[in-house]
Amino acid sequence: MPDVTAWRGDITTLAVDAIVNAANSTLLGGGGVAGAIHRAAGPDLLAACRSLGGCPTGEAKATPGFALPARWVIHTVGPVWHGGGAGEADQLASCYRRSLAVAAEIGARSVAFPAISTGVYRFPRALAAEIAVGETTTSPAVDEIVLVAFDDPTFELYEAAVRRA
Repeated sequence: MPDVTAWRGDITTLAVDAIVNAANSTLLGGGGVAGAIHRAAGPDLLAACRSLGGCPTGEAKATPGFALPARWVIHTVGPVWHGGGAGEADQLASCYRRSLAVAAEIGARSVAFPAISTGVYRFPRALAAEIAVGETTTSPAVDEIVLVAFDDPTFELYEAAVRRA
């Protein structure tokens, strides 16, 4: 089982094997975490993402990290929250599972995840934290998982969920 920790800060600064990008289905950047990762990685990331042909919700694909400290970027597309009755929780759980499967495929032993879908996709942060911890603490695919929060409320939710796990 991996060592799972919560950390507050900028995911683009972490020297882990892979960081996860909370991407949109085009994988071509945008705002939030995806925009920050694309800016930090440099223009080669956009070119690599173009070659992937997009990604469906709940799936994941990898590219090199380029100018990032992380060797890899695993791009996953989280669900847009529609009230919880449209399979959003299952789709979010799939993001974590598929990202960890891709991590295993590329040989990444340490992976940092942002709070997938909790920004403009409006997934409730407390539920997202529970799903993140539930899906990552049982993964045999990696040794270390960092759940990265960009703000204090999300960090506190991650810390509490990790303590309960």
